[in-house]
Amino acid sequence: MSAASKIGVIDYGGGNIRSLVKALETLGAAPRLVRSPEEFENLSLVFFPGQGAFGDCMAKLQSLDLVDCLTQWIRDDRPFFGICIGYQLLFEGSEENPGVEGLSIFKGQVTKFPASELKVPHMGWNRTQLRKTDAAPWNDLGPAPYFYYVHSYFPVPRDSGLTAATTDYGTPFTSAIQRGRLVATQFHPEKSQKSGMLLIQNFLTENGATSSH
Repeated sequence: MSAASKIGVIDYGGGNIRSLVKALETLGAAPRLVRSPEEFENLSLVFFPGQGAFGDCMAKLQSLDLVDCLTQWIRDDRPFFGICIGYQLLFEGSEENPGVEGLSIFKGQVTKFPASELKVPHMGWNRTQLRKTDAAPWNDLGPAPYFYYVHSYFPVPRDSGLTAATTDYGTPFTSAIQRGRLVATQFHPEKSQKSGMLLIQNFLTENGATSSH
């Protein structure tokens, strides 16, 4: 089995994962959908994409018995890329569904955009200010690439050292985090054309999961 076929995509029965699967296939990878703990076996890296409500997504992860294996994967510092709700669920809770506990990998809450003249959800392209432009997987993207966003909530990490990128939409917010071999983004790289595909490719390359052409 090639390294490229060891890429897992969490499929919790909701959200939008087809665009990520298609992006990975375009890059020459052969991702596998992960719907049970057993399907984590033999994986080399995991993507957690999707859209949906915080509480609903946590309930689906619990019903599929994916919470423990997912948190263990991350705590073991194995390659992980979270997108949109796959980023928000890494934190303790969300204003979207008060009282629902997230994966609690990191301390902090997911909060709603404050009231302003700007339309919510934040939808469309926005400039993303990178903290480190020379470090993988952000290399070759430039200091402020544009990525595509669709969200009404965003995490506020307790540890500012996690922040890999920030974006401004009426208020500045942490649009990406990085720790060890974990990367998570509020934006959708799989929908962000050249910059997004380069970010995914860089992540695959960094973690030895590029395909041979």
